Amino acid sequence: MDEIAPFAAAPLPTAARPFRGLTILVVEDSRYASEAMRLLCLKSGARIRRADSLRTARRHLSVYRPVVLLVDLGLPDGTGAALIAEAARARPRIPVILGISGDPARAGEAAAAGADDFLEKPVASLAAFQSTVLECLPDRARDAYDEAPAHELRPDPALYRDDLAHAAEIIDGEMEDASLAYLVQFLDGVAQSAGDAPLSQATRALAEARRHGRPAGTPLARVAGLVQARLDERAAI
Repeated sequence: MDEIAPFAAAPLPTAARPFRGLTILVVEDSRYASEAMRLLCLKSGARIRRADSLRTARRHLSVYRPVVLLVDLGLPDGTGAALIAEAARARPRIPVILGISGDPARAGEAAAAGADDFLEKPVASLAAFQSTVLECLPDRARDAYDEAPAHELRPDPALYRDDLAHAAEIIDGEMEDASLAYLVQFLDGVAQSAGDAPLSQATRALAEARRHGRPAGTPLARVAGLVQARLDERAAI
C-alpha cells in the first residue's frame, strides 16, 4: 500500500463541486427539507451532518466544528436563533452561519442573532445555495468556479408524508399554545418546501387567526383536513 496516501492533501474544490473539503451541519426538523439540504450539500461536494433539534445540534458541536452551520429558525425544542447566537459567540467561531426559514420576515431575527446570511425555504436552486455560501467564504478561490448549473433537486416525496404524519400527531395531541405555534411554523416550512400551496395558505390563515387573537378552531380544522387528505393519498404531493 502507498504509505503516502493517508497523508494526501484534502480534495480541492472544483467548478462542479465548490464545497469539496467542507463539512456542513444542517439543523432542520423537517425530514423533507433536511433531505433537500442534504442533496444540495452532496451535489456541491460537501460532507454533511444533520441534527433535528437544538439538543442534538449542541451535541454535534461539542465534538467537532463544521465550516458551515445551517440552522432552521423553528425547532421542536426552541428557536434556532438561540443556537445561531451561541455559535456566533463561540471561539473559534464557525466560519459560516446561515439561518433558514420558510418565512422571509425572519431574516432579521437570524441577522440579529449573528448569522452571516439567510436562506428562504424552499432552497431548490443549487446555484443560489452555492453562491450564498461562497459569499461568506471570501478566502476561497472564487475565480476557480463557473456559474453553478441551474439544477433543482427534489427529495423523495415519502419524506413529505413523514412530516405530515408528524404534524398529524401534534394536531391529535394536547393543543396548547406552544404546540400550536410550533405546528404553524413547522407545517408552513414543510408545505413550502414541497410546493404544496393549498396547505401553506391554510397554515398561514391559521397563523393569522392566532396572531390576531381570533378563534383558531375553524382554520385548524381546515389544516387538519388537508393534512389527513394527503396522508390518505397513495403518494405525497
